[in-house]
Amino acid sequence: MKPALSARFGFLVNEVSRLYSQQFDRLAREKLGLSQAQCRLLAVLAWHEGEEALSQVELAQRLGLTAMAVATMCDRLAAAGWIERREHPGDRRVNRLHIKPSARKALEQAMQLADQLTADALSGLNAAERKQLLALLSRARDGLLAAAAKEDAS
Repeated sequence: MKPALSARFGFLVNEVSRLYSQQFDRLAREKLGLSQAQCRLLAVLAWHEGEEALSQVELAQRLGLTAMAVATMCDRLAAAGWIERREHPGDRRVNRLHIKPSARKALEQAMQLADQLTADALSGLNAAERKQLLALLSRARDGLLAAAAKEDAS
């Protein structure tokens, strides 16, 4: 007897994520010359603009990646002119990362790609169903965060 994986929450969420990620990565590489991971990195940097710029270690923590993986991505993004590293004034061992104007424009284009891909993915749903889907996924995320906090507290 085969398990009904397509009816299981964890399987379905992961499968949707995998398919979405693959398609976004392909589109971003074709149209922007950036991978999905690079777009995520730029998005996190842009999100923190106006605050103290992030170090590579802080960025790795926010992305859930190793410091080495982020260092490699930052090397490539800096060489391509998307980001720049600036020495921390109080600790020369630490570099702060700053997004460059060309990367902001690419990030806007990446968001447009994501919006179109989302529209394609949800094309079988009406506006009310789309809103409900996002609300339900948000509640599921909140449930997982609460479970993790409860686990951390014990």
